[in-house]
Formats: sequence, C-alpha cells, structure tokens
Amino acid sequence: MSGVWVFKNGVVRLVENPGGAESSQGQSRRKVLVHLPTNQVVTSYDVLEPMLTAIGWERYHNDPDLLQFHKRTTIDLISLPKHFHKLKTMHMYDIVVKTRNVFEVRDTS
Repeated sequence: MSGVWVFKNGVVRLVENPGGAESSQGQSRRKVLVHLPTNQVVTSYDVLEPMLTAIGWERYHNDPDLLQFHKRTTIDLISLPKHFHKLKTMHMYDIVVKTRNVFEVRDTS
C-alpha cells in the first residue's frame, strides 16, 4: 500500500498515488505549502522556520543530513530534506498533520 495520508476536517485518509493525478492539460499538478494565518506560500526554509518556531516548534540539530523540528509538548518530529528543492508532497502533508489549522497543501494554479 502506497500513498499519502491526508488529514482534512478531522478525518485521516490514504490517497493513493497523489502525484498521479493529472490536470486537464495532461501534466501533473505541483503542490505548495501554504501558511493559513498569512495565506503565504512557503518558498524556502528561511520562510518556514519562523512560522514553525512561532507555534512552538524548535530546531533539532541532531542529524546533519536533515532539517528537523520538534515540539517539547509532544513526541512529534518533523524531518525534512536538507535542501528545500527536495521537499516533496509527503513532507508537506507531514507538516500539515502535525500543525493542525496552520498549514495547508494546495495545487498550484
């Protein structure tokens, strides 16, 4: 079983082959991570890190190959590739699930 777990309206469901959904032009749609309070698209880790720290996430400096954040009040850990251009949809949904009502994944227009 492969796919991405999606959390929406209090329900978690598995979306199989999320990258396989094609637009009417026959090209797959790119996803972006959006910070809901500001409606800002996250375009780099320099943009993302202050948003996460503002809601209690702290940078975890244990792995040189990953960018990681943890929250002291939970056991959750957000692990992201070291370089932002390698950020995939599954990483975006991981952020969404662990920061309810703060981030959202959207299709680009």
